[in-house]
Order: sequence, then structure tokens, then C-alpha cells
Amino acid sequence: MELRQLRYFVAVVEEGGFGRAAERLHTVQSAVSRQIGMLERELGLLLFIRTTRRVSLTGAGERLLPEARAVLAAAARTRAVAAEVAAGATGVLRLGTVHGPGDRVYQLLEKLAVRAPGLRVRPVRLPVTERLAAVRSGELDAALVRARPDAPGLELLPLWQDRLYAALPGGHPLAEAAELAPDRLAHLPLRLAAREDNPPFHDLVAPLAGAPAGPPFTDLLATLTSIGASPLAPSWTVFYEVGPLPNLPRTAIRPLARPALTTYLAVLPGPPGPALRHLLAAATAHAPEPGGTHG
Repeated sequence: MELRQLRYFVAVVEEGGFGRAAERLHTVQSAVSRQIGMLERELGLLLFIRTTRRVSLTGAGERLLPEARAVLAAAARTRAVAAEVAAGATGVLRLGTVHGPGDRVYQLLEKLAVRAPGLRVRPVRLPVTERLAAVRSGELDAALVRARPDAPGLELLPLWQDRLYAALPGGHPLAEAAELAPDRLAHLPLRLAAREDNPPFHDLVAPLAGAPAGPPFTDLLATLTSIGASPLAPSWTVFYEVGPLPNLPRTAIRPLARPALTTYLAVLPGPPGPALRHLLAAATAHAPEPGGTHG
């Protein structure tokens, strides 16, 4: 059974004959008769009573008519949905996500929802290595990654940049600066997490370290508290914003003049599909100037 046969069947009913149905379908009457005959043989039913004066439905034809119309309507809906998906206006975008900085990811998804309200985003949280592997295998359509200059087999499209922040004892002379250049901190030990915890970020900020290395970095809040509690053995750390900046009475937090933290969209090589184009346009619409602050 073919959709064409059902379309011819409905046309004959609605036009009241094979000739008028052929005109409507822009074909010849013999082609309509042939397709109807094939449909009747396929179903094992007689659909029309044919006389020299008129064509009328049999009882079987009357029973099948609403089903044929329903099938054609479903096919039309399927084509319409496919067109929307092809245009990126609907469907599902499987996106590997990251924490922050700030509410940046939420802003991005809100902008995307405005641009393509029918497009659903399925966020997936995975470690960065698994995130990139999922894009390569096709399990994810794209993934956000941070501070990573390369990813073999994938393209990294820069989306935005955010500032890094330095934390140092509140009583240190450098704490009075509104912004800190890394070379002014080079004489202070840097508390830095082990490279295996976050290789891209470690490689970005490790060149900032002075000598000697500072005490171990544990978690952010504990490290910031320890820095503020050790004014006689000053050290510092560097971090990116994943929420409101901590407010600790004895620890000063100041933006670093450089480097900036770049967030990329990892995708398979080649022109992005419609859904990804909407995502990139949404990112461009709300990204500030590189290195700038955000709300």
C-alpha cells in the first residue's frame, strides 16, 4: 500500500469520479484507475461500484475512507514536523553542559528558547573527557567545554570569555588594587589543584605560579578561608565564577587582568546543523566583550 494510492482513493471519492480526480491530481484517468485497482487487490476489497453513469463507494469503501484520510493527515503532519526539524525550529538538542560561570548557561538557554521555542534542549552533565567522547560518537549534538585549546576530531567554536579571579589575604597590600596583573602576584605561592582534577584549567593558570608552590588546593571555600586565615604566610589562588562570588571577611577577591577563561562549543567538523546555528546565534546575542564582566 502506498500513500499515493490512498490519495487517489480519497480524490475519487471527493471528486465523484475518476476523470475529475485525475484532473485534480494532474494525471490521466487510466493512472488513477490503475492505482485504485492495485489498492483493491492489495486490500482484497472492492472499494467502488463502477457503472457507466456514476462511481459510488461500496460498504467496504465507506468503512475505509476515514482511515485513509487519517493516514494522509498523519503523513502531512510528519512532513510538517520534518520541515521544522530541518529548519532547527523544533526537535531535541542534546547538549553537554558545564557549571557557570555565573548564570551564563541559563542565559544562553533562555536566548535559545526565544529564538527557537519549539526546540527542546536535553542538558547532559558528564566529565569533560566523556563529554567530548559523546560528541564524537554522536550521543551528544554538542558540548560546552572550558579553557580547552584543542579536542582531536572535533571543532571548538569559541562562545564567550570570562574573567578569572584571584584570592589573597585581605590585609595584603595588593588587596587594595581594583584589578590585579598576574606578574604582581608572581612572588606569592599559588595554591593550585592537581592537574588531573582539571587539565585544561590547570594548563591555563599554571604559568602564573611563582616559586615556591603554595599549600594544597582543597575545595574553593576551604582554600579561600585558609588564605584569609594565614596573613603571615601569604599565598593566593585563582578560580572562575560558578555562582555569586564568596564574601569572606579576611579574604580579598579581585579580578585578574589576564588570562581570560574561554568557553567553547565542541561539535563534529563541518557546517553546523540548523539547531546548532540557533544555539550559536543565541550565544552571540548575549556574550559580552572578551574579558568583560557579566550580570
